[in-house]
Amino acid sequence: MKAPRYDAGGLGRLLSRPFGSEELSPIEGPGVVVLDLEATSESDAELWRGALLEQLPGLPCVTIAVEASGASELSNPSESKRALSSACDVVLSESADLDDFLADFAKTPIAALAFVQLLRTATSLPIQGGLAAESFVYSTLQSGSEFKAWLAARAKPVRAERKAATRASRTTRAAAAATFAAGESPCRLERVGHRLTITLCRPDKHNAFSRAMRDALVEGLQLALADSSIDEVVICGEGESFCSGGDLDEFGTATDPAIAHVIRTTRSPAFLISRLAGRICFQVHGACLGAGVELPAFSDRVIAHEHAFFQLPEVALGLIPGAGGTVSLPRRIGRQRTAWLGLSGRRIDARTALSWGLVDEVRLGQHVDGRGSIDSN
Repeated sequence: MKAPRYDAGGLGRLLSRPFGSEELSPIEGPGVVVLDLEATSESDAELWRGALLEQLPGLPCVTIAVEASGASELSNPSESKRALSSACDVVLSESADLDDFLADFAKTPIAALAFVQLLRTATSLPIQGGLAAESFVYSTLQSGSEFKAWLAARAKPVRAERKAATRASRTTRAAAAATFAAGESPCRLERVGHRLTITLCRPDKHNAFSRAMRDALVEGLQLALADSSIDEVVICGEGESFCSGGDLDEFGTATDPAIAHVIRTTRSPAFLISRLAGRICFQVHGACLGAGVELPAFSDRVIAHEHAFFQLPEVALGLIPGAGGTVSLPRRIGRQRTAWLGLSGRRIDARTALSWGLVDEVRLGQHVDGRGSIDSN
């Protein structure tokens, strides 16, 4: 992806033309623009500040501010440059590899645009309104060309995996059938005194967030809301990971995106978690991807194992976070860091998550037991 790069004056002049912004849209152009603040003079920053602050939040493209790094004037930027930087979707230092960052969402510019457009209004909407907006956009992208291209690219290796699975031993198939017949829930609920612990229980799938797991989690959260004697809810995951995100085997299986939207907004773990404010905590470890980071971010307290890592991979699939991440993460770490996570699809470790405010505590020298709890050695 080759992104046009302008100083404030150049971008201001482009956008002053009647159809200037259309040249940046992923329909007509690259779907991204770079505002070079290092190359912007103080006089141009001041001159174009008002016009750009009015137009940047509405541009039909991802906006990236590039600041100077090291000993330079932008180590202590002017008020105008700070304002222009804050109005962009993402801020990078000049030392960052801009080309690598752009390549991360080069194949999915429409999903990238939808993602940042949601983030631009994320904190101005109430939680329920933000979740509804996210779900509408998610459903739209499910029918889009970018997601269909990802599904098509994934189909061939998936078919090969399924053929291999049919050669599994009879013993393995019998065990799976017995588990299914027993009606084993993907979430385990345990009540001890006033505490309810909900454990995600698909360890063989790294607790991939399936529809069945969503429904079981909703039922547990509804129980906590209905029973006022439960004054503490703890959510954790069994096995090596807290949650590896949406179950990829279910992606693309929704036959009606409109119905899927209604289901998402009717049975929303995110909204229920937000309603349990003051009495809910997450204990996370290992992979915390997609829903595995989006849902904990709604809670009052997130305790992370030192080896936990966090990632939003959805934009690369032609989608956006669909478990509430465009609502929860900006409230914890801000719009621009959320945009960086989603557009780059890159991992951050537990220490970085702590410094950003994505988690509230990192526990060192401890392990996660087989039942999902973080305990001392």
